[in-house]
Amino acid sequence: MDEIIMKEKNTYEIAGKNIDISQLIYVIRGKQVMIDSDLAILYQVETGNLNRAMKRNIKRFPEEFCFQLTKEEYDNLRFQIGISSESEYGGRRYMPYVYTEQGIAMLSAVLHSEIAIQVSIRIMKTFVEMRKYIAHNALIMEKINLIEKRQMSDKIEQISFQEEADKKFEAIFDYIESHKEDNQKIFFDGQIFDAFSFLADIIGHARKEIILIDGYIDVITLNILAKKNHGVDVLAYTLPSARITTQDISNFNAQYPTLTVKKTTAFHDRFLIIDGVEGYHIGASLKDAGKKCFGITKVEGADDIKEIVKKAQQTGS
Repeated sequence: MDEIIMKEKNTYEIAGKNIDISQLIYVIRGKQVMIDSDLAILYQVETGNLNRAMKRNIKRFPEEFCFQLTKEEYDNLRFQIGISSESEYGGRRYMPYVYTEQGIAMLSAVLHSEIAIQVSIRIMKTFVEMRKYIAHNALIMEKINLIEKRQMSDKIEQISFQEEADKKFEAIFDYIESHKEDNQKIFFDGQIFDAFSFLADIIGHARKEIILIDGYIDVITLNILAKKNHGVDVLAYTLPSARITTQDISNFNAQYPTLTVKKTTAFHDRFLIIDGVEGYHIGASLKDAGKKCFGITKVEGADDIKEIVKKAQQTGS
């Protein structure tokens, strides 16, 4: 399976190619979307297979998740990205489908492949960072929307407008790159994927070991732990009543070794310890992250982290 490697900003090496995901996101019908053929390249599947997976699960893809472009929208899009004929854009015999952020998240579930999950996480992070900046910089978003409207009404000026839009997005990513992450994150009701993405990113920092203290570990928790790097061991402490079975642990270890689960009643709160030196206090069980408002706070004291690990080791069995 091809590894996904972050190069710089939002550029990733996928299948041996450097791809800037932010350059594949367009604004159509007021929504940020990606084209089916671009997603197919990222997911390493045929475009037809990608869309067939969507159609087989059509109830999971309402219009706010996925919609088919009209001919006018497709012509405008081709002009916007500098394609002069349909044959140069894959020789399509039908109007392409585009997927919103929610639709891309759903694709990773219906395609049933590890590469789809990895790529979707990277795409979601790009969407999240763009949305985070735009939410605090409404003026930039207003200008980008104005550019889109002018592109629709005057094709002659579209190329120059796209260049201006690219400069705006470059400013967005420059701002994101230059601002450090806060030591505390707050997630509100419904931010399930944002919370999932943030936790997966923390887990991805580990190089040797992850220690998770969570009284209600289940298979949903294991889905998040599966985002760890190869060769990283996981030691999990949970309540004796937790809904995790020996079979669940065996299934996980068959693909993502090595997970060890121990039982303890010594903890009320949840903690995530990365390589014994990076610690996080988590206000909700990982399986419920994003369902209700909760926070994730970085534990700054090295001694506090050591004491948490020591307490878990002393009480776990």
